[in-house]
Amino acid sequence: MKLSARNQLRGRVTAVKSGAVMAEVEVQIEPGQMVAAITDGSREELGLQEGDQVTVIIKSTEVLIAK
Repeated sequence: MKLSARNQLRGRVTAVKSGAVMAEVEVQIEPGQMVAAITDGSREELGLQEGDQVTVIIKSTEVLIAK
């Protein structure tokens, strides 16, 4: 996968909170933690679970998660 976003950080999912439409994904990235809001459909498609290793992709207007 090629991306134009240059800010990519590896981390581990520490919590996933699903809602009716959106999901909140907490990711431990040393030396801190980030939280990303994604659609619940995207969470299902990625199969995100606690303990998963992910890449947090940061653009100036949004934060994405890739697995």
